[in-house]
Amino acid sequence: MVTTTSTSTAAALPHIRIALAGYGAWGRMHAQAIRAISGADVVAVLARSEVARQAAAADIPGVRLYGDYADMLRATDIDVVHVVMPNHTHAQAAIDALQAGKHVVLEKPLGLTLAECDAVQAASERSGRLLAVNHELRVSRQWGPVQQMIARGDFGQLQHLHFSLFRRPFKTGSGGWRYDPDRVGSWVLEELVHFIDLVLWYGAGNGMPHRVTAFGGGAGKRLADQFSVVLEWTNGATAVLSQCLNGFEHHTVLELAGSAGALRTWWSGTMDRTLTPSFEMKRRLGEADVETVEIPLSGEVFELEENLRQALAGFAQGRSILSAREARASVAVSLAAEQAWSEGKPVVLDEWTQS
Repeated sequence: MVTTTSTSTAAALPHIRIALAGYGAWGRMHAQAIRAISGADVVAVLARSEVARQAAAADIPGVRLYGDYADMLRATDIDVVHVVMPNHTHAQAAIDALQAGKHVVLEKPLGLTLAECDAVQAASERSGRLLAVNHELRVSRQWGPVQQMIARGDFGQLQHLHFSLFRRPFKTGSGGWRYDPDRVGSWVLEELVHFIDLVLWYGAGNGMPHRVTAFGGGAGKRLADQFSVVLEWTNGATAVLSQCLNGFEHHTVLELAGSAGALRTWWSGTMDRTLTPSFEMKRRLGEADVETVEIPLSGEVFELEENLRQALAGFAQGRSILSAREARASVAVSLAAEQAWSEGKPVVLDEWTQS
């Protein structure tokens, strides 16, 4: 048995004052994660509903509450804004915070269009402020070490990737935004974009994929609860990603194969935020026997804390752990997959992924 290693940045940060823009379920998760990060404090919360205001006041005694985003951005004692609001607000909220001189931790997706993504990138460059997109699976004790193995050449030339997500239906979100295509963008951008980001990261040695084909459940729907994507590289490598949103609990599988080895890993929990999941990783290197890789406790709750810790440490050091330029690619592939589904034919990705 071998053991994966953690890359936690445990050293205390210089004092960083944070504002949370949004205090729904995931905003509260951000607040909880920040409490565990030495040197980071939530000093302000944008909470527009009475329910959110009461929750923030109870969770963070003494925190300043705002009902207007512009008012909050005028505060001079805020170093970083965490944008934790519905998807359609992400790009403009990030731009406004950057222009106000704040660094930004931005929940995915970066934007609902490539124009929005590019506008956020431009705002970061103009302002001299940094933005980090919260693709927390990259720092996972389970999904992160896979990239390290690939980069070391453990599996040789990567030839195939398969990601599968089987989960319960989404919660509606405040005001039903998650079921409104104009506010969520798509369910690919809401969930599958995480795994598209990982596949592009894992497959970086093959370059960007050349073509995408997609299939979805329900002709004429704007939001597909069953969605499958096939990515093809010019060297013959492939990736298949599938998302089923009318299942139960939360179950994810990754399988990969290369010219010199293979890996299979899975994660299961009663929900995505469970503290007691089940998970496993096995791999084969060359002609050796299959071995089990021991994984420290894995899951979204733990990954969020670590990703925020790394993002804030990056700001203190003058760098971003995942910039708008880097995060744009997963949005581009997601949007191209949506087009391939709606048109019923493959889409060549070359123009989509150029920035």
